Formats: sequence, structure tokens, C-alpha cells
Amino acid sequence: MDQTRFSTILILRTAVAVLSLSLWTPFPAPAAAQSRKALDDARERMVKQDLIGNGVKNKRVLAAMGKVPRHEFVAVNLRDKAYLDMALPIGESQTISSTYIVAFMTEQLDPQPTDKVLEIGTGSGYQAAVLGELVKEVYSIEIVERLGRKAASTLRRLRYDNVKTKVGDGFAGWKQHAPFDKIIVTCSPESVPQALVDQLREGGRIVVPVGQRYQQVLYLYRKQDGKLEPEALQTTFFVPMTGTAESRRKVKPDPENPSIGNGGFEEVIEVPAEKPDDAPGETPSAWYYMQQMELAQDAGGSGERCALFSNKQPGQMSHVMQGFAVDGRKVRELDVSCRVKGEQIRAGDHLDQMPHVLISFFDERRAPIGQPAVIGRWFGTFGWYKETALVAVPGNAREASIRIGLLGGVGKIWFDEVSVKKAEPR
Repeated sequence: MDQTRFSTILILRTAVAVLSLSLWTPFPAPAAAQSRKALDDARERMVKQDLIGNGVKNKRVLAAMGKVPRHEFVAVNLRDKAYLDMALPIGESQTISSTYIVAFMTEQLDPQPTDKVLEIGTGSGYQAAVLGELVKEVYSIEIVERLGRKAASTLRRLRYDNVKTKVGDGFAGWKQHAPFDKIIVTCSPESVPQALVDQLREGGRIVVPVGQRYQQVLYLYRKQDGKLEPEALQTTFFVPMTGTAESRRKVKPDPENPSIGNGGFEEVIEVPAEKPDDAPGETPSAWYYMQQMELAQDAGGSGERCALFSNKQPGQMSHVMQGFAVDGRKVRELDVSCRVKGEQIRAGDHLDQMPHVLISFFDERRAPIGQPAVIGRWFGTFGWYKETALVAVPGNAREASIRIGLLGGVGKIWFDEVSVKKAEPR
């Protein structure tokens, strides 16, 4: 069956996370009273559910994540979300990374008690605190003065005396304290700054998200014979490295002509095998924060691959997302389309947990604008067909994200030829 539908744009009742988030996870937030026990319980659930449940194995890293009070690094009005696996705004268009991403990047560093670690992008100070539990010394640089000073104050108050901070451009590193055993970069440059290569000791590791503004790959580099040997870990999304790194960026987004990459899921990158004896895996480029998604051969378009989402547990996340630039002053509507196929789809814990396409908008501070638009809401079993919709763009929008998948629903759904573009004038 091949048909075209124009879906009514619905409004999702649940809250939306900020663009660089790892998104909502299905356990309850702490009580409004924010008691110590409620926060401790939420942190324990976070470790078991979002870290161990998603494959983090390093016991020292898990212990550090279970100890550091993330709620101390976010605004008071966001503390009920502190232990949800999502990024949260910290001001100045910056975010605190999701709990899983912090744990995953830390694990990839292989932190040792004797290590001296350089962090680029202090942000809230949370990542530095986690490292402070694991290594001898941490040196952290933040380019935004207000954030850097606030993080330093929080770290002092919590007595992380082995964490040293300064305000400056991380592009230049911190030569005074080099060489470093490990380097972690929590913002995304287009390529690794040479100063960081020079300041990493021979045999050391650097974990850094590299690439275009909305299409990045998280790499683990090992320094061998003075050069970095790359290992792609996963696709991801981080705020850009500002300052010198941004001024030298060669490929910049075009917010007047919004688009997404790899909508057909044909472009892939090789990632490490999940088990030592397995062959390396493949993950689609441009898309990130994948949960319960795999590449399938039953394509609904002209290519060979498509995305298959499967879920048996009501409420469990099964999705993938991608960000893109859009200027609401120049773009009035988005033309969104995809090809879909479903098998035995039903709602999760409630009717909002159904497969759909979710478009969220963000202002220049990366704060969410209103409620996201929902396209689709599929159920039952059906063959491939094309779904299309026109989505109004808020005038103050500067960025957006698209999220697809079962989104808490149960069953299987296939996506192919996902497209976002500026709608033609009517």
C-alpha cells in the first residue's frame, strides 16, 4: 500500500528536554520536597537503570556517579530532573550533559588514581567532580566567565580540592600543567586542537566529540608516536566549542535552509564491538542517542537500509534523534516526511507513549519553545507508506530537533527516507 497522508499536528503533553539531552527515562522524579533520601534514591535508580542498564561496567566510574550530587550542579527549579538521564540548561546557552554520556565518556578515559586530567568545558562542574572522585588531579577550563566562576564556587563548596579551574579558551589547553595523562572535551570542535595533542602525554587518551555543528562523532584517541590514533565510539551531539575553535570552523549550519542528514540511514560509521569476540558494529551517521534501534535491510525507499525500532516493555524508550538549525524569522513552515511500516504496535503506559515523529524548537539560548509538534501516532500493523506534514516554525526558533521511534510504545516500527526541509510558500 502506497499512500500519502497529511497528519494533524498534535501537541505532546509531556515535557521536552533541551536539544543536547539524552532524553526522558521512565522513572519518577524525586518528590518536590527534595529530601535527602529522595535524592539519594533517585541517584541510585539512575546508576542502576541508566548507567548499568545501558552498558556502563567500570565499577569505579559507577561508584563515582553514585556519589556525586548532580542536583548541586543544576538550578533549584530543575532539581526534580537532576537524576533523569537528560541534559539540562545551565545558562549562557550551555547544558549539563546527560548522566549516561558523562559516565560513558569517563569510562572511555579509563581513569586511574594517579592520573592528571585536563577537561575542556567546565560547564556546571559536574563532570569535573566525577573525575575528582577518580583521579589525582583535574584541571578544567571554561570559556564563559560566569559559568566558570559559578562552577569553581560549587566545587569548592563540595570540597573537590583536587579540581583546579580557570576561565579561558580551551582551544589553547593549559600548558602550564602539561603533560596530561588524559584529556576530556565536553564541547565539540570541528577537529582536535593541536595544542591538546601536544599537551597529551605519549600513550595518553583523549575523548572528544568532533564534527559539524549538528552531526558529530564521539572519538577516543590514543597518542602513539606523537600522533592521535582514532576510534569512533558513537554518534552524538554537544554544544560547539566556542572561541578560537568556532572562528576556525569551515562547515557552518544554514538556518535559512533547514535540513537533516542521512534520512535514508544509508551512511554508517564503524563502532567497537559490544563483546571482545564480536565483529565491529555499524551505526548510522548524523543520528544520535539511539535506544533499541537497529539498521535493517527491509528498506521502504530506494536505498538498502532503514531504521527498525523494537520494544516489548511498555514505557521503555526506543528512539533516535537529530538536531538542525532553523531561523524562525526566515522559515515559516517545515515540510516533514518519512516512510513508515508497523507491526503489532500498541500504546505504552499511557496514550502519549505511541510511535510518532516529534519536532521540538529552541530559542537562541537553547531553551525549549512551547510544546513540540507530533506527527503520526501509529498503531497496529500496516505496510510501507509515506507520511507528510507541515509544521509551523515559531518566530523565535533558532534550532530544532527531530525524534523518531516507538517512544514508549510496544511493537515494531520501521522508518526510512526521513526528510525535513523548508516548506514552499503556499
